[in-house]
Amino acid sequence: MPAGTPENWIVGRAPEGETDMTYCLGILLPEGLVLASDSRTNAGVDQIATVRKLAILENPDKAVIALMSAGNLATTQTVVTTLKQAAGTGTPDRDLFLHNSMFDVAQTVGGLLRRILERDGPYVERFGDPNGTFLLAGQIRGEPPRLFQVYSAGNFVEATPRNHYLQIGETKYGKPILDRALRFDNGLARAAKLALISFDATIRSNLSVGPPIDVLCYQTDSFSTRNLIKYKNSDPYFTELKQRYSDGIQATVDAIPEPRLCPEG
Repeated sequence: MPAGTPENWIVGRAPEGETDMTYCLGILLPEGLVLASDSRTNAGVDQIATVRKLAILENPDKAVIALMSAGNLATTQTVVTTLKQAAGTGTPDRDLFLHNSMFDVAQTVGGLLRRILERDGPYVERFGDPNGTFLLAGQIRGEPPRLFQVYSAGNFVEATPRNHYLQIGETKYGKPILDRALRFDNGLARAAKLALISFDATIRSNLSVGPPIDVLCYQTDSFSTRNLIKYKNSDPYFTELKQRYSDGIQATVDAIPEPRLCPEG
């Protein structure tokens, strides 16, 4: 395997056509951040594999920076690996630890993504879509945690108290529960529970999303990733959550009166 190859790189396939059909979710809260991503990627119906989508860079007691990705796997892994290799080296336009603001980090990630697409995109397009997107989140000492969505063009938007969660990938199935039940003043544990329900809804309706699910609950000013948990499909808590949610939906539907039907004729 070549030097610098990312963890869980898929060997023996043409990465230019590999699509990271995924679901990634970031939630901004007063207490911190909840970040969750699935682990499924595919290059066709008979080429399904597991790849970690959540990458973390830590500068002890100074910064925690997380990246979650969707889109062309070669593009996103090139961005992530480049940033990991540059971390702490002082390399301009690549070393994220040089920055004192997550806004500046987002500019660096967006600029690198743009340059990689300008370099590789024309060659990749004959095989498939070269584009990739990121959820970027974290905290740098001196400012609160922040959450961004970085687009293929290199530009980005930031989460706010009014729009406090962002999604990339297969987003539509997991969105309704968040719109109904997630509030900005929720604690980390409740938000993590809702994130897992959102993933369960997505996995049930879309085969391109699958476990394990990586969930990071980052507490403001902790500069720690100790609350990073991988939920496999057989995880006892995840199993109970799925069953209780399913039973609860069924009970709610049963409790609602049925509509009056028009009489025949």
